[in-house]
Amino acid sequence: MTDETIASIEYEALVFSRHLSGLPGHARRSRGTLDHSAYTLLNLLEVGGPATISELAGITDLDASTLSRQTAALLRDGLASRVANPEGGVARKFEITEQGRVAVTEERDASRAVLASIIGDWSAPNRESFAELLSQFNRAIEARSGRSWPRA
Repeated sequence: MTDETIASIEYEALVFSRHLSGLPGHARRSRGTLDHSAYTLLNLLEVGGPATISELAGITDLDASTLSRQTAALLRDGLASRVANPEGGVARKFEITEQGRVAVTEERDASRAVLASIIGDWSAPNRESFAELLSQFNRAIEARSGRSWPRA
């Protein structure tokens, strides 16, 4: 592995993250806003199921006060609700509501449509390779950090 290769990956990752932040699913939907933190947390709750602040912190590496503000916004907007901990713990869990499912589905559909339009002219093997390499990259980061994101 050359220093040039690492430099190229680092720079392209920066550019990639900036491009993604402007896509639907990461910024705005047609009937309002679903900010990046709401989109991220709703995806986590939808894929991983109900979670406490502590469990969300373990996945996202965000501190409890940040997650408290973000989950309070989800509660206020009716996108999530609090439920009793089925394991009997004291901490209540956050669960995605039907309104939250609708909002995250709208965002995800818009994001996927934009991504499909961007790479739609790529060959199927290239799209599959890109998806596999991106997954491999994310899983390597998760293995190094000890924080795994739930996957469907």
